[in-house]
Amino acid sequence: MSDIDTLYSHISAAIAAAATEAALEEVRIAALGKKGSISELMKTLGSMSPDERQAMGPALNGLKTRVTEEIATRKLVLQEKALEEKLARERVDVTLPLRPAPADEGRVHPVSQVIDELTAIFADMGFAVAEGPDIETDELNFTALNFPEGHPARDMHDTFFFNPKENGERLLLRTHTSPVQIRTMRSQTPPIRVIIPGRTYRCDSDQTHTPMFHQVEGLVIDKGSHLGHLKWILEEFCKAFFEVDDIKMRFRPSFFPFTEPSMEVDIQCDRSGAEVKFGEGSDWMEILGCGMVHPNVIRNCGLDPDEYQGFAWGMGIDRIAMLKYGMPDLRAFFDADVRWLKHYGFRPLDLPTLFGGLSS
Repeated sequence: MSDIDTLYSHISAAIAAAATEAALEEVRIAALGKKGSISELMKTLGSMSPDERQAMGPALNGLKTRVTEEIATRKLVLQEKALEEKLARERVDVTLPLRPAPADEGRVHPVSQVIDELTAIFADMGFAVAEGPDIETDELNFTALNFPEGHPARDMHDTFFFNPKENGERLLLRTHTSPVQIRTMRSQTPPIRVIIPGRTYRCDSDQTHTPMFHQVEGLVIDKGSHLGHLKWILEEFCKAFFEVDDIKMRFRPSFFPFTEPSMEVDIQCDRSGAEVKFGEGSDWMEILGCGMVHPNVIRNCGLDPDEYQGFAWGMGIDRIAMLKYGMPDLRAFFDADVRWLKHYGFRPLDLPTLFGGLSS
């Protein structure tokens, strides 16, 4: 019996000393496994006499029961300790403020916002949106738009040309969105009413010019359009975009190869204060160019200029965004400064609508 008591004391001390469940499992195997110390003693019962077996049997079974219970009790203690350590390690301070939701933290770039505003205004007038590639041919960017070879207006565009192909043709980064006008007239049957927002490229960079910028053009082609329609569309657009009840405009003669007659459009404004105010004051600001589509352009698109006529206009999206929202430097539009975007950007869910307000 003294051997059993000694063995129990040894195993009990090992159980108490086990610091992890893995160590406790090693103690269990050493005591109760197939070759464990208690298991080995249980094997000797068969070689004992009946009297010895009658005394040793209950003693060994009692030893096995006590060791099993102590191991189970110690395992619960170790499991609770491990859980407490895990909870302490993964503790979360629920008193900290919530992180802002993406819809609250993110901002829509002013250029994207203004494109949405333009689309909302012109869609209400019955215009569709047309798009085209940024890389164009010389024929679509210049020739079809009534820019003859060697015409000085080609040099005014500071074009980014690609290396010539084997056949001598040179692709280029479009200098205006007007090639989409050609693509539209060649692919659709009049009447045509589209606006064309998109990126354009010219070799120029300063406070009010960047090598890549955004333009929007409008095109109307049918059998009865005239300058009166053009004037009404531009007036309604300016009133809606700058959110004023009335605005005065003046049309000055100008020259563009693709329109005849061609005009520059100024709008009334007040520059006396820190901000430019539209619809009041005695100052004027140039905002866009426009005119009746040149008969040669209509002819180049496979239409008869004696049957169809139309008008077009174009303006810089970045420029009108600067005018409306008071941004002093065009280059900041493309600096990717999150602080600037957070200040001038728009909340993602504040979609511009005519009935809800464009910039509310």
